[in-house]
Amino acid sequence: MERWSGRVALVTGASVGIGAAVARALVQHGMKVVGCARSVDKIEKLAAECQSAGYPGTLIPYKCDLSNEEEILSMFSAIKTLHQGVDVCINNAGLARPEPLLSGKTEGWRTMIDVNVMAVSICTREAYQSMKERNIDDGHIININSMNGHSVVPQSVVHFYSATKYAVTALTEGLRQELREARTHIRATCISPGLVETGFAFKLHDNDPERAAATYESIRCLKAEDMANAVIYVLSAPPHVQLNLSFVKSSNRNM
Repeated sequence: MERWSGRVALVTGASVGIGAAVARALVQHGMKVVGCARSVDKIEKLAAECQSAGYPGTLIPYKCDLSNEEEILSMFSAIKTLHQGVDVCINNAGLARPEPLLSGKTEGWRTMIDVNVMAVSICTREAYQSMKERNIDDGHIININSMNGHSVVPQSVVHFYSATKYAVTALTEGLRQELREARTHIRATCISPGLVETGFAFKLHDNDPERAAATYESIRCLKAEDMANAVIYVLSAPPHVQLNLSFVKSSNRNM
């Protein structure tokens, strides 16, 4: 990770869960991290904790609604002005709404597409352009995906969400091919975890907290820190090593 010290990473959805854990880990390794979310109160608290801990990097909170393209473009413009540009882009933000295919609300479907697909695509494009205009040839774009992007589980409330994650799988492979065609050494990686113990299920089942809690009690879940370690592993790979697709699962065994 030494080569990333002092360089700029963007982490979307950095206020809680996986995003917060990834942001902290990158700051611990000396990176300058722009952490964005719709609300930055928790990111500001995390930034203060990182500073108090004496981590060599810095965390810069940035308020951005990823469902709004103008706000995304404004964020990248601000990063360019203040920090030259993005060297690492971690598309972590994602959400699910309990909207089945046969009875779901269009608004919920659209929200999932806007954040899980469109925001990923826009951030990827802008990050690549930022790297290209500065002749950065060793940048990295990491998409935090899901096992739901590789198999459809028999739960109607996540079927549309699964479709958006299948899109992320396709987008990452398409990105890898386009980067190869562009003859650049910028890398693209998709990390697909199994069940991670965050607040995700409580947002999905916001009207049924007992069901949300039961989701995490059914198996031994991954922790957000496990995902942060996966991101560090991917970034630590030598420049000539391309990790296209990584699955992260819990062993479900008692240690």
